Amino acid sequence: MFRIWGKIIRNNRLVRDTVICIEDSSLSRTKKVYRALEDICYEFDLAKPVWLKKNQEDFITHARTRFTADNFVETIDFDYLDFQVIEEEY
Repeated sequence: MFRIWGKIIRNNRLVRDTVICIEDSSLSRTKKVYRALEDICYEFDLAKPVWLKKNQEDFITHARTRFTADNFVETIDFDYLDFQVIEEEY
């Protein structure tokens, strides 16, 4: 199982969160990550953020990244979307 925790943070407070579980073992890790991000954005009614180099490096190193206003084409009413792997089975 592959689980991602998505959190919307505003003024250092958790506004909304969700956990997305991907159980399709035929998908690569990258595809699981993109599908989880897509599901989180759908649940939060957000446009998908753009992965910048900083996001990729943070995610590869820490299995976690933050999407700020720089990552979104539309304006957002929160400080950032925190995106973190919480369970990963190989």
